[in-house]
Amino acid sequence: AQSKRPKIRHTTDMRYLSLDWIQTLSQHVANSVPVADACAQHSLAITQVVTGGPPGDVVYHFIVADGAATFGTGAAPDEDVRMEQSWDTAVAVATGTMNTQELLIGGKISVTGDLQKLIACQAVFIALDAVFETVRQETVYE
Repeated sequence: AQSKRPKIRHTTDMRYLSLDWIQTLSQHVANSVPVADACAQHSLAITQVVTGGPPGDVVYHFIVADGAATFGTGAAPDEDVRMEQSWDTAVAVATGTMNTQELLIGGKISVTGDLQKLIACQAVFIALDAVFETVRQETVYE
């Protein structure tokens, strides 16, 4: 039987937060059994706003619904949470050089919306770590 999961494209010099990056991340997430398992119990819509980067300001979203997680461009429809951060902060999180919790506590990441719903989805973010690690190896952060 043929898998219904999308094929993963391998790109070289994929720029962080580019359309290629968002699409590649989405493909990896769609192929992750641990992410699908974690998503089965949750629903959440996050809008991410990254300001001041080389591509200008970037808005993308992450949605957990119906047992799946997806990334896309623009704000999340019916967003539960909005996170805003500078380019430097976003790169520090994406490359693992800074701890997200420390950045939240220090005010480097602004979070508004339903924080309880965000906290309840911790298992989803733990499952996403492996996906981000894979994509990180294909990404250029400049």
